[in-house]
Amino acid sequence: MCGIIGYIGKEPAVPILIEGLKKLEYRGYDSSGIALIQGDGLEIRRAVGKLQNLEAILARETLTGVVGVGHVRWATHGRPSEENAHPHRAGTVVVVHNGIIENFMSLKKELMAQGRTFTSETDTEVIAHLIDSIAQQGMPLEQAVREAAGRLKGAYAIAVIDSRSPDVIVGARKGSPLVIGLGRGEYYFASDIPAILHRTRDVLFLNDDEMAVLSRDGVRITDLSGNDISRDITKVMWNPVMAEKGGYRHFMLKEIHEQPRAIMDTIRGRISQETGTVHLEEIGITQEQFQAMKKIFIVACGTSWHAGLAGKYMIEELAGIPVEVDIASEFRYRGPLIGKDDLFIAMTQSGETADTLAAMREAKKRGATVIAICNVVGSTVSREADGVIYTHAGPEIGVASTKVFTAQLTALYIFALHYAILRERMGAAEVRKMLADLVHIPVLVERCLEDNDAVEQVAKNFFRATDFLYLGRGPNYPIALEGALKLKEISYIHAEGYPAGEMKHGPIALIDENMPVVVLAGKNGVYEKILSNVEEVKARGGIVIAVATEGDEEIGKSATHVLMTPATNHLLMPLLMTVPLQLLAYHIAVLRGADVDQPRNLAKSVTVE
Repeated sequence: MCGIIGYIGKEPAVPILIEGLKKLEYRGYDSSGIALIQGDGLEIRRAVGKLQNLEAILARETLTGVVGVGHVRWATHGRPSEENAHPHRAGTVVVVHNGIIENFMSLKKELMAQGRTFTSETDTEVIAHLIDSIAQQGMPLEQAVREAAGRLKGAYAIAVIDSRSPDVIVGARKGSPLVIGLGRGEYYFASDIPAILHRTRDVLFLNDDEMAVLSRDGVRITDLSGNDISRDITKVMWNPVMAEKGGYRHFMLKEIHEQPRAIMDTIRGRISQETGTVHLEEIGITQEQFQAMKKIFIVACGTSWHAGLAGKYMIEELAGIPVEVDIASEFRYRGPLIGKDDLFIAMTQSGETADTLAAMREAKKRGATVIAICNVVGSTVSREADGVIYTHAGPEIGVASTKVFTAQLTALYIFALHYAILRERMGAAEVRKMLADLVHIPVLVERCLEDNDAVEQVAKNFFRATDFLYLGRGPNYPIALEGALKLKEISYIHAEGYPAGEMKHGPIALIDENMPVVVLAGKNGVYEKILSNVEEVKARGGIVIAVATEGDEEIGKSATHVLMTPATNHLLMPLLMTVPLQLLAYHIAVLRGADVDQPRNLAKSVTVE
């Protein structure tokens, strides 16, 4: 969950490393640091807190080294402190690391028995000492890293420099992402593409159990046995401007407003309204294979799991096949009954979520066909899946996912239609109608965004509340879960999402005049039941904030506040209902003075268990 940047070239490394770290701030962090090869030695600077604290230290001196590594850390082993901040040094070796080393205690005891002294509580310092102890036996840095990596258990992405080998940076990965950037006479390591996008668009992705050596002459990739590996260059089409705030106060607000474009880009090239067809050749599954499948498993974490829950409604209704939705961290530990007749869908924004990756590998091991719905081209999930549906949302910097969520819902809707067509459950005319509804969604989302001021006014009434309850039914129930998650993520207000029909089985006991209850009251097949839930809340003195369908005159008689969304078919309604909930969470968090883009204790890409 930390961020790595590395540089080797001809320019002073400090500004490049700092700029890269700034692009990685969105991942969440509590300390930062850089290390340089300076002359014949090493210079390390570290600071606790925001990156500006590190910048203040560096501003007091001139460091001219052209080889270096940088890091933003989110504490896993050891409290946030300068001693625990990366980079970590042992002898002439410096390491930055993302991940968790499971056997670090046994390695630490072994190294301490050799007389080595440790100054931090981290697992990363063990890596530095292990590499240094091997290198001191006369091995070149590349071989020392290779041997050390072979002894590490757990997840890691590392970048290593050594003042005895001043013209190289060595990196390796297992379970945590590491990207290589290619420039002209200069090369980069990074945890994520935005860190180097301002310098290059040409990248190489390392796979698990691979390592790379960067020098000014180029890049060499090998496996952990030393065998050379050829890897195609991926050209990233994201413009660096796409990763900037674009005039918005926060990345999150910018990304909320980018949703019409993200949805349209996810649709683009995949449908034909004229013929009533869907094109998802990229998943590589034939009609015969689809027709033979018995069950679908959608597995994800957090916001992506909520998208998967909404997707279950879409796929079961349209394609007529049972769908099971699992939290990835639970899936592989429960002995899932999945096999060769089943389809596994991995949902992940980053394509690097550790639990989702592990669940996907378990499904593959059991013979299931695996596809991914992912936002990052070339990510580990996308490379290991049998097929991929990319959500073309562009880089999402805010930790709380917004535009990727609605892009995921869009991809699931397209997939459900595709499956329904291949299973011959829908005629062309019906598909054309469903596609027409989908194509209209970006415009309807724009209309939802136009109500920003109304949502902000509601936020002003309730930003001091200590608890919220979110209720929904059918496809809107997962949106209640997502709305509650957004609020708790960025405003730190306790919030729960519930199926509205379950309110009488517990949550109703919490309702009083201080409890705002957000009710998703769209005009669908269970609208009358939702109205009954609203009345139950009102009868107990509760405050109802209703998200309703335009033209609904009934809901205003009972709800305290009403936010309207345009009408659409009930399976697409979640895409519209999501928007006011995102805006509500955003405005409440801003009014409470919270760090919207980098909420405490959270990271964008959870690459450790």
